[in-house]
Amino acid sequence: MTGEIFRDPWGIPHLRADGANELARLQGRVTARDRAWQIEVERHRAQGTSAAFLGPEALAWDRFARRARLTDTARRCFTALEREDPETAEWVRAYVAGVNEVLASGGTASAPEFGRAGLAPGHWEPWTPLAVWLGTHILFAGFPAKLWREHVTTLLGAGAVGLFAADGPGTSGSNGWLVAGERTVTGHAVIAGDPHRFIEDPGVYQQIRLSCPEFDVVGLAVPGVPGIAHFGHTGTVAWAITNAMADYQDLYRERLRRTGAGVEALGPDGTWRRAARHTETIEVAGEEPVEVEVVETDRGPVVIGGPEGLDDGVTEPGVPPLAVALRYPPRVTADLGFGALLPLLRARRVADVDRAADRWAEPVNVIMAADTDGDTLHRVAGRVPVRAGANRTRIVPAWEPEYAWQGWHELPRDGLTDGVAVMANQRGPAAPLGVEFAPPHRAERITTLLGRQSRWSAADMAAIHTDTHLASAAPLLDHLAALGAGDLTGSAAALRDRLLRWDRHMDADSADAAAFAAVRTALVRRLAAHPALAAAATPPPCPDIFLPWLALLPRVGYALEHLLVVEDLFGIDRPAAVRAALEEVAAEPPAGTWGDTHRLAPWRALPPSGTPYDEPGLSGDHDCVLCTSPVPGLTDLAARGPAARYVWDLARREDSRWVVPHGASGVPGSPHHRDQQPLWLAGDLAPVITDWAQLTKETDV
Repeated sequence: MTGEIFRDPWGIPHLRADGANELARLQGRVTARDRAWQIEVERHRAQGTSAAFLGPEALAWDRFARRARLTDTARRCFTALEREDPETAEWVRAYVAGVNEVLASGGTASAPEFGRAGLAPGHWEPWTPLAVWLGTHILFAGFPAKLWREHVTTLLGAGAVGLFAADGPGTSGSNGWLVAGERTVTGHAVIAGDPHRFIEDPGVYQQIRLSCPEFDVVGLAVPGVPGIAHFGHTGTVAWAITNAMADYQDLYRERLRRTGAGVEALGPDGTWRRAARHTETIEVAGEEPVEVEVVETDRGPVVIGGPEGLDDGVTEPGVPPLAVALRYPPRVTADLGFGALLPLLRARRVADVDRAADRWAEPVNVIMAADTDGDTLHRVAGRVPVRAGANRTRIVPAWEPEYAWQGWHELPRDGLTDGVAVMANQRGPAAPLGVEFAPPHRAERITTLLGRQSRWSAADMAAIHTDTHLASAAPLLDHLAALGAGDLTGSAAALRDRLLRWDRHMDADSADAAAFAAVRTALVRRLAAHPALAAAATPPPCPDIFLPWLALLPRVGYALEHLLVVEDLFGIDRPAAVRAALEEVAAEPPAGTWGDTHRLAPWRALPPSGTPYDEPGLSGDHDCVLCTSPVPGLTDLAARGPAARYVWDLARREDSRWVVPHGASGVPGSPHHRDQQPLWLAGDLAPVITDWAQLTKETDV
C-alpha cells in the first residue's frame, strides 16, 4: 500500500498511507482535487496577487498583504522550520508535492471557476501552506481595533472607548465546551463546539481522516495546510480550540524620512536607521497595474502611510506624515507554530496535546482536550509579547523606548468547574492577555444549559449548538417596559406589549424576533445619527482594508446593550430614542419572520454562475449560542456563523458527529458541494464513520 483514498456517504475523504509523509502527499492531492479553486485563491491572497484575476475589489487586500510582507514572513518561517525541525519541514514539502501533482496534471478541470476567471492553476512553494495560514489569521487578533480606539478618543474623548467596547465589538467568536466523564452517561468525556467565522463557499474547514501506522486522526483541516490543527480526535485523545481574544499585535507610529540612499526611521535610542524599502507592482484585472512601496522598520512593516504620509500625500500642517508599522510575532520570531502539527497527530494522551500546545504560535487560542484515561486540559496556547499597557490599546510612538517588546507572557491555564469547562471568547483564562472579549452571554447560556442535566451524551450536544436565546435583548426590552402607555400610539403600545411577552428566542420562524430586530435596527440607526456620536461616523484617513473596524454603525449595533445601560451617553435621551424607534416600526412593521431577512450570505471569490443560490433563512443572532451574526443597524444578513460543528466522544470515536455549512466538495455541481446544508440548518450532524468497511474506496494513489 502506498496511499488509498476512501469516501464516506457525504464525500468526506478518509486517507490511508504507509507513513506520515506519504499521507501528507495524499492530503495535498485530495485537497487539490476537492478544493483547487479555493486553495489557489488563498495562495494568491497570501501573495497579494488576487486582484490580477478578481479585479479592483481585491486590490485593498493585495496592497495590505504586500505591505505586511506576508509572503516574506512565510518564507522566513519555513527556512527556520527547515533548520530547527527538518522532519516537519519535509512533511510540509510532501503536502505541497501532492498539491502540485494535481494542479500540474489537469486534475482541476472540474473546477469551473478557473475558466471563468481566466486563471490557470499555479505552482506551490514549500512555504505556501505557511503563507495561507498567515493570510487566514493575520487579522484574527483585530489589531485595527486600535485605530478605532484612537479615532473615538480623538473625537469623543477617552471615556468613549469603554462605551463601545461591550467586551468585543463585532466579534462572533466560537463556542466550545468540555464535559468530563463524571458528567456523561458513558463515563468518558465529550468535547463539542462550533467555530464562528466568515461563512465561505467552499467552507473554511475540511472534514478529513488521516491514517497511517503512526496515527489515525479525524478532524477539521484548513484547506491548503497539512494536518489537523484546530479540531481533532485520535481515538484516545481529542482537542478543540476557540480564539483566546488575546492582544499580540502592535501598531507603532513611525517617523520616517527619505534620504539619497532610501528611507530612514527614528529609533527608540534617538538614532535614524535605514529602513528596508522596495517597490512592488500589483496587477489588476481590467485596470492599470498599481505600484506599492514596501517599507519595513526595526518594529515591522509599514502598513499605513509612509514617508510622505498616506498614499495621497495629504498631511495636516505641523503634523508629521502618518506612517504606522505593524509588529506581529511571526515576523519577529520566524515561527508560525507549525512544529505543533505533527505532535498533535501523534498525540495519544492529554499530556501529548499539552506539549504540542507549547509549540503553538499563531493565532493565540484557548485549547481544550480530554483523553480516554480521564485527563483533561484547558489552557491558552500561542505567543503574546510582554510590553507596556498602552501598546494593547492604541498606536504607540516607535521612537520612545518604553513601548518595546520585553519577552513573552507565560500563558494561563484553567480547570473545570463541576466537571465542565466552557469557552466562548469571554473573559476566561486569557483575560490577562486581552483588551476586548466577547460578551459573556454565550458562555453563561452554555453553562446554564449544561447545568440542567446531571449526565450528558454525545447525542445531546446538538440541542446546545442550536440554542437561540438572546440574553442581550434585556436592556432594550427593559427600556420598552419603562415607556408609559400614554406616551405611545395604539399600534406602538401593542407592539411593545407583544415584545415584552416574547420568549427572547431568535428563531427563524418567529415574527416576534423579526419585530425585535426591526426595533433594534431603528434604534441603532437613531443613536448613530445623533449629533453627539455622528462625528465618529467619518473614519480617519487610512487604507480601505481597515475601514470595517472604523465604521460607527456596527460599533453602535454591537455595543447597544452597554450603550443602553451606561449612566450617561453624552446626554442622549435614550428613552426618547427607544420610543421613536418603536413608533417607527409600529407604523411599518415587518411583514414576515426573522428568517425572511436573516439569511445566510456566504463569501465567494466569484459569484455563482447562472442562477444564484437561494440562501436559507437562519435562526440565531450574534449573542446567541447559535451565533449567526447580522450587523445590527446595517443588515440582517449573516456573513458569520458556525463554520463547522463537532462533537468528539471519548467513549467511542464512532459516536462522534460533525457537520459543515455546505459540503465536503468545493466543486459547484458536485453531489457533495451542498449536501450537508440541510443538516447544518436543522442542527443535525453527520456521523463520523471510522470503519473502513463502511467506506467506498475511490482510488489508490
